[in-house]
Amino acid sequence: MTTPGDAVIARVDAELAEFLDGRARALASAGDDLTPVLAAARRSVLDGGKRLRPTFAYWGWRAARQADEDDRGLVTAAASLELLHSCALVHDDVMDASATRRGRPSAHATFADLHRGQGWSGDPDVFGTAAAIVLGDLLLSWADAMFARAPIAPQARSRTRDVYDEMRQLVMAGQYLDVLVQARGDFSVTEALRVIEFKTSKYTVEGPLHLGAAAAGAGEDVFFVLTEYGLSLGEAFQLRDDILGVFGDPSVTGKPAGDDLREGKHTLLTALAMQAADPVQSAALRTGLGNRHLLDADVEALRDVIVRTGALEQVEQRIADRTVRARRALESPAITDDARAALDALAGAAANRRA
Repeated sequence: MTTPGDAVIARVDAELAEFLDGRARALASAGDDLTPVLAAARRSVLDGGKRLRPTFAYWGWRAARQADEDDRGLVTAAASLELLHSCALVHDDVMDASATRRGRPSAHATFADLHRGQGWSGDPDVFGTAAAIVLGDLLLSWADAMFARAPIAPQARSRTRDVYDEMRQLVMAGQYLDVLVQARGDFSVTEALRVIEFKTSKYTVEGPLHLGAAAAGAGEDVFFVLTEYGLSLGEAFQLRDDILGVFGDPSVTGKPAGDDLREGKHTLLTALAMQAADPVQSAALRTGLGNRHLLDADVEALRDVIVRTGALEQVEQRIADRTVRARRALESPAITDDARAALDALAGAAANRRA
């Protein structure tokens, strides 16, 4: 059975494919050298991805509107969020030196392999990083271009643009905070939660919901509900992501087992583990986190520390608590019944997913 959200995702995918076709034609004058860049852009945008942000944007719109109302402007604006997100992922993989994304080589790794295969001069990895940065910048510029052409009602356009601009700004701020936390290496619970708020909650859930509500011309009561729901669920979503980054099944997540440990990510999971660790466990965490040469046995040992300190159990409980809080926010009569039911189902799916 196809749901309204599924139908919107199909429309988003179609708009993205059409948009990328148009951009390919526009860049044809630059010659065939741009072909690998365009191919990488297509993979980043069209191959895989949960389409969470367009989905939340749609239900933000539906929180104030009915299914039979014209949503064309919203769908185009929601599609632009996927270009913005693809930019963030490409750059994130460069910053984390991640070799894979969704089970395939990441963009910078793909460009480095292209350099090696062609036998070009210079360092393949430097080329790969440079090309990926350019790709991310290109995707960001395309996101703006696609958003600009969204046929949003004139009376709603200014507020919708403000939400879009705020999303772009906050995800960059959150990304910097994430890099800063890793550099400081202080295992702060407070800092881990601050990164989640700006890098995920406001960008992945609250922002798209607000974008949809703004396009719908929703009132402040709707925005209040969506904020209460979005910030709580956004935290639960990221905490689940952190658990999957350590304990996830590679065949499902598309990332090597324990990849977040090798990358040295300082999350709420590792902060809580360090907080409760004894001297031996603390030394193991400090030595192991960020060691890209960890063997599978080393990864398993770190996982054992996280479990034995109670960190995993605490994060699971926080996910459950935040999911309950998000669902309670939906009890408000300010939003439509259809949006309430859909957002409730999304809360369960986001908090309990395996990938």
